[in-house]
Amino acid sequence: MIYICPVCGKVLQPSGGSLKCEVGHSFDVARSGYVNLLLSKHMGKVVHGDNKLMLNARRKFLEKGYYSPLRESLCDEVRTRFSGKVLLDAGCGEGYYTSAVAETANWAEVYGCDISKIAVELAAKRDKRTHYFAGSVFHLPVVGRSCDMLVTMFAPYCGEEFRRVLRPGGIMIIAIPSVNHLWELKKKLYDIPYKNEVKPYELEGFDFVGSRRITYKMELRSSEDIMSLFAMTPYYYRTEPARAASLEALDGLDITADFELLTYKITAKND
Repeated sequence: MIYICPVCGKVLQPSGGSLKCEVGHSFDVARSGYVNLLLSKHMGKVVHGDNKLMLNARRKFLEKGYYSPLRESLCDEVRTRFSGKVLLDAGCGEGYYTSAVAETANWAEVYGCDISKIAVELAAKRDKRTHYFAGSVFHLPVVGRSCDMLVTMFAPYCGEEFRRVLRPGGIMIIAIPSVNHLWELKKKLYDIPYKNEVKPYELEGFDFVGSRRITYKMELRSSEDIMSLFAMTPYYYRTEPARAASLEALDGLDITADFELLTYKITAKND
């Protein structure tokens, strides 16, 4: 295992139904299989990760396969780039992508981390192959240089921590929304819709390996699917009630999915 104690930084070892460090700090493994390594000082001021509404909406939407081309592309990239032992999904949510990656890299130790305890509990219930834990990507309770690959799907980016946990030669894959993602949805919500800004690919401490763009039309044929997609986006909390009601009245909408998978290798000077 790659866990370290979030209190003192010592290595955690299994002990009965808990993880313990040599100092004596102990963390119980939940019945569902995940472990909570999130300290209160790392939780933030308001909501810790996605709330139940967003998680349930996302799970409903993803289980219908609307983002399966992205998941398949991620698995193909993992299959091509990964030959190590340990893979970490930093910001794993309810495990939709993590579980597929774990099946693809079935020889590896796969870990999934999210700040939402609700999310990692859902992930652990659906995927017994992966080690799930609650934690902050800005304070990963993970041994330094222990990961051969790190995947982060639309989660906050923390370069310092990601560089710390990756081994020499380690690979990082990042998923981002590209310029046209959800364009038709935004046209329904805003008088002046805007394209997504894609920032320069360069990241400190990493060599850029390449990008893969995944673009296709999603044919949403029910109000439920439209509203599930809407509820899993930040737009849900920024939209006027009248606009949301007009969206809910629709019984179908074709929406562009537009993603990029960016692959990096940690630079030699960080090795």
